Amino acid sequence: MELLPAIDILGGKVVRLAKGDYDAVTIYNDDPVAQAREFERAGARWIHVVDLDGARTGTPENIETIERILDGTFLKVEVGGGIRSLDTIKRLYDAGVSRVVLGTALVANRDFAKEALAQYGDLLAAGIDAKDGEVAVEGWREGAGVPAEELIAEVGKMGFKHLIFTDIARDGMQTGIDTQRYVEIAKIFGHPVIASGGVANNNDIAQLGEVAAYIEGVIAGRAVYEGTLNVAQGFEQCDAATNKVIARFVRDKHCGECMGDGCADGLFEDGACEGGVRTDGTCEGGARNAY
Repeated sequence: MELLPAIDILGGKVVRLAKGDYDAVTIYNDDPVAQAREFERAGARWIHVVDLDGARTGTPENIETIERILDGTFLKVEVGGGIRSLDTIKRLYDAGVSRVVLGTALVANRDFAKEALAQYGDLLAAGIDAKDGEVAVEGWREGAGVPAEELIAEVGKMGFKHLIFTDIARDGMQTGIDTQRYVEIAKIFGHPVIASGGVANNNDIAQLGEVAAYIEGVIAGRAVYEGTLNVAQGFEQCDAATNKVIARFVRDKHCGECMGDGCADGLFEDGACEGGVRTDGTCEGGARNAY
């Protein structure tokens, strides 16, 4: 479980939007590279970068800035926003990006998403942003008319291993995390998820830590910039939650027979190979070993 501080770039500056509204912008730093270095000094291993200009126009507009972040830090960088061509993915891959997030393309161009997945596999993450149960696209300006849970299940079947789910109604509002909702989403997806939207403070990190077997990471933005979330403490909380999952795996690895590669990503209570290490510490069908 990783804490990924967010750097949303709009017009070359670090900003946050309230509920995805481009008319409700708060500027936090004029220099995204300096902000990335600040996060690195605080102990970050990963950051989540969104090209908001690209998300709105469909064409990445801040790749050079992302390249400067990669050149100026040792961080692992997860990037989303306007990524709708193989050429863009290749450029980001060549620059050293650790994960590329596909969003609108999952709805607007399934063939492209499948082709990208075939070529780049684990580099890719599905980014699903939802409001009132419906997937939002084009930088959150439009509803896709697709139920979020339907698309979550579909991208899992397509072969995506990483999913970033954003609750738009909570994003940028510091209203708190709906922990159980992310557990439900992880079950639908079939793998742990990256939670995004609404993180208010370290209590939210602690709550997600209680279900860390379902959570690959958590993205935090406004709470970091406003100082309501202690970033250094957040990194420690995530490490502690990960270590608890590992300890359960070591303790319970003798139970069940589902320990081969075929069950490495198996999750939760349902089915012979979906037990893993459950949050109550019991073992059902073998221990999850995705960490």
